[in-house]
Amino acid sequence: MQEAHDVALATITTMHVGGPARRLVTAESTDDIVDAVREVDDADEPLLVVSGGSNLVISDAGFAGTVVRIASQGITLESGDNCGGAMVRVAAGENWDDFVARACSEGWSGIEALSGIPGLAGATPVQNVGAYGQEVAQTIAEVRTYDRHTQQIRTFANAACNFTYRHSVFKATDRFVVLDVLFQLKIADLSAPVAYADLATGLGVEQGQRVPLGDAREAVLAQRRKRGMVLDPADHDTWSCGSFFTNPILTAARFAELEKRAAERLGPDGPTPPRFDAADGMVKTSAAWLIDKGGFGKGYGMPGPAALSTKHTLAVTNRGDATASDIADLARTVRDGVRDAFGVELVNEPVFVGHEL
Repeated sequence: MQEAHDVALATITTMHVGGPARRLVTAESTDDIVDAVREVDDADEPLLVVSGGSNLVISDAGFAGTVVRIASQGITLESGDNCGGAMVRVAAGENWDDFVARACSEGWSGIEALSGIPGLAGATPVQNVGAYGQEVAQTIAEVRTYDRHTQQIRTFANAACNFTYRHSVFKATDRFVVLDVLFQLKIADLSAPVAYADLATGLGVEQGQRVPLGDAREAVLAQRRKRGMVLDPADHDTWSCGSFFTNPILTAARFAELEKRAAERLGPDGPTPPRFDAADGMVKTSAAWLIDKGGFGKGYGMPGPAALSTKHTLAVTNRGDATASDIADLARTVRDGVRDAFGVELVNEPVFVGHEL
């Protein structure tokens, strides 16, 4: 366990914003995580747990307490056979994309479409990370956590995680600190059926076909790079939290109202909002479409200091010297503009620390 003081939190977030932490503890093992969190709670001091920093917008004032940075390591194959698949336990501090790369090389199928997503493995169940037709809820067997209320280790089976779209029981509270995640992956050389049209086109196959795991991974990375969604320190389009807003899920009546407002704004023969069936008769639509048609195209806000990505309207980016206030101001402008244009309230995916959107 390492300790430092007055560390700029901008250095440990992918958005590259955030003031200093009074105290930063780097927890390099599961025991370190538990000990560090318990110590802060016992002292009744403010605590912020940081994983890969890919889903945080920390205020310019920083954090006047202790930040525990998760850095535990370990990938353990607990069992592997053609019937039960590969049961793989992953420490919370493992780099997520490194784990996906290993899964593809080992012949563990089920997370290949989640290639290139930044952050650490322990953060993936919190917001039920997903992309290109896969989400971690489909492969997580259990999540082992530290319960800050009882100061005990508590394990959640998949059903107890209450996974929904970009949400879980862990996102609704700061009570649980993820220690490790047990994944149940299929033993196969081929991917899950390719679910997205752009991905299928890039692979030269029809939707629903399976492809070698390595091919699926490379195709996903290519799609994400086109959208500035693979971290690159030299590319300010990747100085972001990835998708800043979640795709809205509306009732059928609300979606009909959206279609009406879109026709009024864009003309009866103009583009129509994308529609995807969701659970319980709900309808999911595209936040990126709403942002673009709401008047906020790629690169809106350039040259910055904060601007939408030049590659993808869904990413709010730091062009090099943005503050957290700059990021929040731009996000607020986009959110309010979409609401005024279409009557839909976008919900931010990143967590704001020390300020609000």
